[in-house]
Amino acid sequence: MARPVTPLPQAGGGDLALYIHWPFCVSKCPYCDFNSHVRDAIDQQAWRKALLADLAHEAALLPGRRLTSIFFGGGTPSLMAPATAEALIEATTTHWPAADGLEVTLEANPSSVEAERFADLAAAGVNRVSLGLQSLDDQALHFLGRAHSAGEGIAALEIAQRHFARVSFDLIYALPGQTADAWTAMLNRALGFGTGHLSLYQLTIEPGTRFAALHAAGKLQPLDPEASADLFELTAATTEAAGIPAYEISNHARPGEESRHNLTYWRYGDYVGVGPGAHGRRHGLRTVRHRKPENFLAGLVRNGQGMAEEAPLSSIEAADEALVMGLRLAEGIDPAVIALRFGLERLLDDRAVERLVASGHLEWAGNRLRTTAAGRLLLDTILGLIADPQPPSATSRSEKLVI
Repeated sequence: MARPVTPLPQAGGGDLALYIHWPFCVSKCPYCDFNSHVRDAIDQQAWRKALLADLAHEAALLPGRRLTSIFFGGGTPSLMAPATAEALIEATTTHWPAADGLEVTLEANPSSVEAERFADLAAAGVNRVSLGLQSLDDQALHFLGRAHSAGEGIAALEIAQRHFARVSFDLIYALPGQTADAWTAMLNRALGFGTGHLSLYQLTIEPGTRFAALHAAGKLQPLDPEASADLFELTAATTEAAGIPAYEISNHARPGEESRHNLTYWRYGDYVGVGPGAHGRRHGLRTVRHRKPENFLAGLVRNGQGMAEEAPLSSIEAADEALVMGLRLAEGIDPAVIALRFGLERLLDDRAVERLVASGHLEWAGNRLRTTAAGRLLLDTILGLIADPQPPSATSRSEKLVI
């Protein structure tokens, strides 16, 4: 019989972020393992009603919190009717008081059809857009299964910069056969567009994707790991020199233009997840919504919310997550603060930390521990070495409440 898990103490206040998932896409990209679905028709009014109901359920559980950010993710949220975005933003700021300068981000694809909605989305209250350009090269876009051309993507970026106060865009690099010269040229071109934020991701072969099937069949050969590491270091040096340094492993920003919403995740703050497949964290519980849109809607009919499960987080699980997320950030972590927050005697294996500091993979900046440039290349390995082992009786990870 599994040992019971005591949830973390309930927080009585503090800041809160909101994630709203729009699960629909025009097509499924071969590298994507996100919760996205292709449907012939979408009933916008029905989905507006469903998301508002799911939001109201969470708001009733978290009264009095201050909202710092809203993030519409997907899927492809730019396929959402602007009226739906407006209704959700208005409802959110009715449920919770909004912080000054509330950040409202929407992920968008750069098709001309979606770009036509940018003015209406801005009028609805969206003030930051994250644009999925993914590449500035037509051949690479074809390989990635993207529906837009490089020219269409740049045109959408120009429209976004006219309508939104803050604009970010994504690029995927370390594609098969990509050279340092080719990536340098694309990155310098990207930096020349003048946005204050870039998300630069190395291509990874995710389980369950079409790329994973091609790789298993020997039809797709990823870039050599050493070449990928070289491109990662090149990316960090180039963005640093341009005044848009990496503040997280894959995210780069001018000082003050970091994604406030994603910083909530990485600093292990509370956030609400609404919509199909959305994850959240509140009152010491990890929440997960039904992934399939139809199952999510059925759950709303049954229970008034789209929850698939709620799992209590033990102190050790929460501290471990805070460690993993925090070391992704350039600012690193304060281990003593995390240990105190979750009632642990210690967070790290001190001897392992000492060895990694001596080897040049970790460094101390006052009370904060952070990775060096060499350490960022080996973050997963470092995390496995420094996490302090805990006695088995301290926690059980199998307790789960299914709704």
